[in-house]
Amino acid sequence: MSEKEALFSKKNKKLISDPLNDNNPITVQVLGICSALAITVKLQPAIVMAISVLVVLSVANVIISLMRKMIPSRIRIIVQLVVIATLVILVDQVLKAFVYDVSKELSVFVGLIITNCIIMGRLEAFALGNSPWKAFLDGIGNSIGYAVPLIIVAFFRELLGSGTLFGYPVLENLGVYDLGYENNGFMILPPMALITLGVVIWIQRIKNKKLVEEN
Repeated sequence: MSEKEALFSKKNKKLISDPLNDNNPITVQVLGICSALAITVKLQPAIVMAISVLVVLSVANVIISLMRKMIPSRIRIIVQLVVIATLVILVDQVLKAFVYDVSKELSVFVGLIITNCIIMGRLEAFALGNSPWKAFLDGIGNSIGYAVPLIIVAFFRELLGSGTLFGYPVLENLGVYDLGYENNGFMILPPMALITLGVVIWIQRIKNKKLVEEN
């Protein structure tokens, strides 16, 4: 087996594919649910949060994997928190520098990435016991698995609640309002985030019988 084949072996590819379906961190493991409630009123903040988590998780996974043999077991949680906090601060400063309006909209939620269960869980359960390459793939896979439900929820909440996508008036330009539709104000309320996410989970279980059998 060549080096390239080894890097992208079937087992390594599953590190990316599994979190998208069978082991999705939000819809299956039920982690990071707070984000679905907090930042999915509009599509743009949801995407920015998803990218932020991707950067923090994939880089943190690699760093912890590289340091795994040097970290004393007694202080591993503290080391993990320091790594995550450092990366979150860097991401927060980049957001303030380049997308200040979005950073203000996300507000404290970027800082709460530090306590995101998905990130801490992957560092503890995977990065501490695997090579940097596998840790990187695991971080990418779980980040995408985190992003997809958030973006789906944000898409429908903004479209049906405000009639826009990225602030662009989609329903108005399509003439939907002329047919009698009015923006559903309930869609932009926090409870609708969980209801919409519940529908996403329900559809996933219909499509993936394996998840139903396991439960």
